Amino acid sequence: MMLAFIGIGNVGFTIANQLQQAGHQILVAHDNPNSDSVQAALSKNSAFQVDGLSSAIAQADLIFLATPFKVCADLLSGLSFDNKVLVDCTNPVGPGLTHALGSTSGAEKIQEWAPDARVVKAYSTYGYENFDGRWRTAELQPTMLIAGDDEAAKQQLIEINTSLGFATLDTGSLTQALQLEHMALLWIKMVRAGKRPNFVWAAIND
Repeated sequence: MMLAFIGIGNVGFTIANQLQQAGHQILVAHDNPNSDSVQAALSKNSAFQVDGLSSAIAQADLIFLATPFKVCADLLSGLSFDNKVLVDCTNPVGPGLTHALGSTSGAEKIQEWAPDARVVKAYSTYGYENFDGRWRTAELQPTMLIAGDDEAAKQQLIEINTSLGFATLDTGSLTQALQLEHMALLWIKMVRAGKRPNFVWAAIND
């Protein structure tokens, strides 16, 4: 698949790098190919392609949004997604590792700002450290929790998750993204603030 990444920092690069190694084509969506983040990503994986935001979105089969949440409203303004799947990897983090939006999820705001996209929340309950496949040597399959309103969109993402070795747990509609964003805050507090490494979410198979 051709996968576009809006945001290619720690989170975006780590996911994109793993997906490229799994056989997917990666298109970095950025209007400034000489930006520090783009050049840093290309220095680590020269197989990535780069194109402008609108052009990359038009070419992609699926798009990942992995920017800081605070830039999303302006960034998404005026972009057309033509009913494509937009994977929201962002988290609205407030002061003191609180949820910045209270009772509304960031994913619901992303859907509001990108009304012609099919938004699925995923790749948000972990830090980038858990996207590099380090857990593959353990006797454990981590779970990728997702939320979204479009069943076909979620199925498309499940295929992506599987290619990276994740089991998928569909938590329901996009409103459930609020709970996933709180799980992200818990992960950050346990792993980063609490200095507890190697922590993943997992489900017991029946």
